[in-house]
Amino acid sequence: MDGTHLFELVIAMFLAIIALHYLAHRLGLPPSVALLTGGAALAFVPGLPAIEVDPELVLVIFLPPLLFDGAWSIAVDRLKRHMFGIASLAVGAVFFTTVVVAVVTHVLMPSLPWAGCAALGAIVSPPDAVSARAILERVNLPRRLQILLEGESLLNDASGLVLFRFAVAAATTGAFSATNAAGTFILLAAGGAIVGCVVGYAWVKLVRKLHDDYLMIAATTLMCWIAYLLGEQLHVSGVIATVTAGLIASWHQHTVMSAATRMRGTSFWTVLVFLMEAMVFILIGLSLRDIVERGGGFGALLETMALPALAILVTIVVARFVWIFASDVAIELAHRTGLARSVPMGTGAATVLSWAGVRGVVTLALALSLPDAFPGRDFILVIAFAVIMGTVLLQGTTLGAVISWAGLRGTEAEGAPMTMSQAEAAMAQVQFAKVKSLAFDTDGNLIHPQLLRRYEHRATAIIDYAQRTEDYVPMLHAHFDVVLEAVAVGRTELIRLHRAGQIDDETLRELERDLDLEELSAISAKA
Repeated sequence: MDGTHLFELVIAMFLAIIALHYLAHRLGLPPSVALLTGGAALAFVPGLPAIEVDPELVLVIFLPPLLFDGAWSIAVDRLKRHMFGIASLAVGAVFFTTVVVAVVTHVLMPSLPWAGCAALGAIVSPPDAVSARAILERVNLPRRLQILLEGESLLNDASGLVLFRFAVAAATTGAFSATNAAGTFILLAAGGAIVGCVVGYAWVKLVRKLHDDYLMIAATTLMCWIAYLLGEQLHVSGVIATVTAGLIASWHQHTVMSAATRMRGTSFWTVLVFLMEAMVFILIGLSLRDIVERGGGFGALLETMALPALAILVTIVVARFVWIFASDVAIELAHRTGLARSVPMGTGAATVLSWAGVRGVVTLALALSLPDAFPGRDFILVIAFAVIMGTVLLQGTTLGAVISWAGLRGTEAEGAPMTMSQAEAAMAQVQFAKVKSLAFDTDGNLIHPQLLRRYEHRATAIIDYAQRTEDYVPMLHAHFDVVLEAVAVGRTELIRLHRAGQIDDETLRELERDLDLEELSAISAKA
């Protein structure tokens, strides 16, 4: 395929993404399900060239920005607060699932060496960051579950990648040491964290010297790939390096970036991540054709692989349930005996957390990266794809129902000392104090009376609102409904003036930007 045809295919995939997202919205389906099935259907369109996915290239292109985006948007304080639970999922659950899948696979396929069974276990054990994001965007979870799933999706790929590489090395050399594996894992994780810190703080220094919004956005975009590639080049965890750099950048972006840079960067990054996430699911679906051809066709695959695939799919789901419920029981015992302050999640929350383990691009990329001579490669590839399809189609479509069954709500309090209204009141008070100090000239004459009254009124009103929030909510919503109506008619008049030739394009854009900011502010205040 020449470059022109490749570019045409990429454009066609972007068009398919738009169509499939629209279809998913109309049918009430998760976009990941529509994209995956749509990509699988497109793979068999007559005349469409076969898509060969380079696994290393897929990981390098897609994984760093999606991990970085998750680290950028995650709540760092809650991440630290729930780090023990996240580590239990990202490391403990991955190791446990790998062992269980390896044992079950060896029972199903005694001819497959233990190293091959372990490789399959490592491939299917880590839930995918992209799939987790696709699910979390459509559901409303308590904050504790939300942070556990987000944190797990950021870190578990590192565990899966390390286990996978050890399994492949064991199959190649015939030697394996659990002690060496554990030590190497710690070194890889620590090395990745160090690389991420270096890249993150270098970004902070660089952005402070840049005085151009677009240069800052470009530097931030490139940072995720720099951290990942540098980590891999130094033979440490590129995943941990990327996540660490993203956390550092997220922490400092409030002080090193201007408001304009953040708004422009957020808009750019949102579209970029949207296209990348969608492209991942399309590529997974398109890879079905090669997998079916390797297995001898749909009929042969169903006859020989259906039962093993179903057994392993059930195994990974059950293993996750066992690990999470056992961990919750251990937390409850420790809490009752006074050994830990953490409280158990309960049956409903544990069920939702267990059911949210969807697999995706990392599973497929690892399976495709197996050497051609690796024992059981085609079997592992088919099983990996079946696990992706099964978890996305089954768990991805039913997670909302499971959340409803569990009766969970997204309003769980985290015990922060101040509410948002109280924080706004504190901010308004210091703003009023600053304006008051600047409202008079050196002779004591009031030179900014309207500004002083405005900030004084705001400080007084927000304190009252913080004390009686529930009483103000209906009036607040009605107030901003009127603001949104005013913005709408203002925009209509602005466009009319432009179309009538009364104002030029520059005036249109400047005033429209003001209306956009006012509209976004009103929508945010109503939320």
